[in-house]
Amino acid sequence: MDSREETCQACGSSSGPFSKLSLGKDFFGRPYDRLSPLSDQNPKWYCGSCSMHKNLHRDFRDIHAEFDKLRVGQSSELSHADEFRRASWRLQEILTILKAPQRQSPFLESLDVARLLEQLNTFTVPV
Repeated sequence: MDSREETCQACGSSSGPFSKLSLGKDFFGRPYDRLSPLSDQNPKWYCGSCSMHKNLHRDFRDIHAEFDKLRVGQSSELSHADEFRRASWRLQEILTILKAPQRQSPFLESLDVARLLEQLNTFTVPV
């Protein structure tokens, strides 16, 4: 971690340790590397709680993108019933975490998650 980065870049906490989220797999198991694009020359550092919320945000974003594809008839991971159910369960889990009595997520609003979950629940489930 750069000596300039002594606080969490989401909540401002100065109690570490801090980590950066740059490599891994998305919700659907696809690899990602957010440090590769030339536009990301300044990775963000997060405390433990914000790192967890950033992972929740990434899962929400991945599910939302795949649902947008599904709604317009494009190829989507959610066209598989098991992935569709898993995504719905993950959104329920995220919503439960966001509603827990703690500080608010710097990345997600529970209303956005609830809205996407409702849209999934009213969508005709693929077979």
